[in-house]
Amino acid sequence: MGQAPHFDFSNVISKSDVKALAEADEQEVVAEVQEFYGDYIAVNPHVFSLNLLGCCRGRSWDPAQLTRTTQGLTALLLSLKKCPMIRYQLSSEPAKRLAECVKQVITKEYELFDFRRTEVPPLLLILDRSDDAITPLLNQWTYQAMVHELLGINNNRIDLSRVPGISKDLREVVLSAENDEFYANNMYLNFAEIGTNIKNLMEDFQKRKPKEQQKLESIADMKAFVENYPQFKKMSGTVSKHVTVVGELSRLVAERNLLEVSEVEQELACQSDHSSALQSVRRLLQSPRLSELDAARLVMLYALRYERHGSSGLPALLEELRGRGGTDRYRKLVSAVVEYGGKRVRGSDLFSPKDAVAITKQFLKGLKGIENVYTQHQPLLQETLDQLIKGKLKDSQYPYLGPNTLRDRPQDIIVFLIGGATYEEALAVFNLNRSNPGVRIVLGGTTIHNTRSFLEEVTAAGFRGRSTDSSQVPRSSSRR
Repeated sequence: MGQAPHFDFSNVISKSDVKALAEADEQEVVAEVQEFYGDYIAVNPHVFSLNLLGCCRGRSWDPAQLTRTTQGLTALLLSLKKCPMIRYQLSSEPAKRLAECVKQVITKEYELFDFRRTEVPPLLLILDRSDDAITPLLNQWTYQAMVHELLGINNNRIDLSRVPGISKDLREVVLSAENDEFYANNMYLNFAEIGTNIKNLMEDFQKRKPKEQQKLESIADMKAFVENYPQFKKMSGTVSKHVTVVGELSRLVAERNLLEVSEVEQELACQSDHSSALQSVRRLLQSPRLSELDAARLVMLYALRYERHGSSGLPALLEELRGRGGTDRYRKLVSAVVEYGGKRVRGSDLFSPKDAVAITKQFLKGLKGIENVYTQHQPLLQETLDQLIKGKLKDSQYPYLGPNTLRDRPQDIIVFLIGGATYEEALAVFNLNRSNPGVRIVLGGTTIHNTRSFLEEVTAAGFRGRSTDSSQVPRSSSRR
């Protein structure tokens, strides 16, 4: 006879489901039924995703996605053994609705959530992506975020099959901090540092093999070195993988002129000189090297930043987009993105520094040198969490669900973004955890976005923009 079956569920199983299972087990062969709370994807040590794209219809939840998100979030809480107090973004109806659904599960399953009390209760903060539509539109320059933006990470896998001259064993590679030491050590470093670190690693090997020394001056040299030394390739499949990935990123940066594009993106996101910004965008729109996506994202950023400016150049920029040829889908998406995350919708002041201290910080940051020109932007989440840690996050904008409030500053924080988080926000949380000993923040989202998947999210929500063309943004392999 075979072994008696064991059933393991990744979330809470209802009594009615257990009853149905028992009734179906006429031979009484089921030995055990267990609940293991793992109904989510652990992305980084402090980041999780539910792999859900298109969670809302307009400003309201898709009912099936709300159920799934509630399940994923409660499984996360149970696996971390947290029974949190809940705060939510007041300007977002979906945030309030999810907060209520999670609270209902905690109340209903109170025995499961009866964990040992801590001095300061944990806190769940529920936010809405539409409060910051800027962050998912920006090109990225730290390793993990850049790989997702340019190549797409899908459950830790990267499809490299379209890379020119790619070898068979590198058509799909896995990037996981858990079993890739180089990736774990470099995922939050900027692009220039990654290339240097790979070069150092390879030169260390060459020192041990003096006969095989050769100059490594460029990414091409490194790729040639790896390909020409099977022994090295065997010893260091990891390095081979990262040389290939970094080489492809370098190729795309050059081909799409992304250094110049990113500089203008940062100007749009962080500065407030309208005349200069408009001139920069118009200049880049004339470039034949600019991809259709990059042209559209510059216009989207301009439209969000200068939405109500008296001398808006948006109509002219939309005409220039049309004049570049291509389809009408990205032109439509400009107004769709403003409809999704424009000033009328936002509960926060996304662009203006809040006080003199913030203005001074921004000024000093600008003086730090040219190396920061591509990473000036800080996501809104960074400021929100900073205020939360300091006990200064306004109850009027982020109320508690229910009568109780925290008297002390929170130490255990789970922040969840409806509509998807980004790897730039994951980096912000990583840095906040590092710079605030005693505080532990976990970031989650319905998905992890890059620009393409974010535009899919906007389209799926029904924000299609004002145009006669019915085409949509193309599907991407970027959901997490």
